[in-house]
Amino acid sequence: MTLLEIMRSASVIPVIAIDDPAHAVPLARALVAGGIRVLEVTLRTEHGLQAIRDMSGVEGAIVGVGTLTQAHEFAAARDAGAVFGVSPGLTPAMIEAAKTSGLPLLPGVMTPSEVMAAREHGFRQLKLFPAVPAGGVGMLNAIAGPLPDVTFCPTGGISIESAPKFLACKNVACVGGSWLTPKDLIANGDWAGITALAKAASALRAA
Repeated sequence: MTLLEIMRSASVIPVIAIDDPAHAVPLARALVAGGIRVLEVTLRTEHGLQAIRDMSGVEGAIVGVGTLTQAHEFAAARDAGAVFGVSPGLTPAMIEAAKTSGLPLLPGVMTPSEVMAAREHGFRQLKLFPAVPAGGVGMLNAIAGPLPDVTFCPTGGISIESAPKFLACKNVACVGGSWLTPKDLIANGDWAGITALAKAASALRAA
């Protein structure tokens, strides 16, 4: 799948931080059961790469790596099974790493100038981050006019209540959010609760 196809197959991409490796597989199964197949596993904890390995074995899951901030992380994430990458920003070293590793990258941008710079390097799918502080729906609608060939996954400050407004933007393919994986439900092993949140999120596309 191309990066755009991955984005369009998701209404919401959960931003996942794994504190306990034992939670990785049941969490992925719970999300997939609720209709959320595209999973962004961040490198914010020491268990990120192992979680990617484990979740990649869950049937139906499309696993990517999030919080890429250094060039050497690309190859490691790819080797762990990630099929796409997400970063909070974009640097020359990361541009080169994305090319050499072959890992499709969804880089973070916040301003029109950053969007244009990313586009000059061949990136047409971008993450507006942090979405709400960056201007939210108003910013996305404003960018759509002069930069109509860019598609976004806004992430940062989005909730299930505000997600439909973002998804209604013509240049938005999906949104990113952490509300699908609350720490208390994960810690308590409430996988049914996670599946319920996933079902509500996956229904947003139909709505």
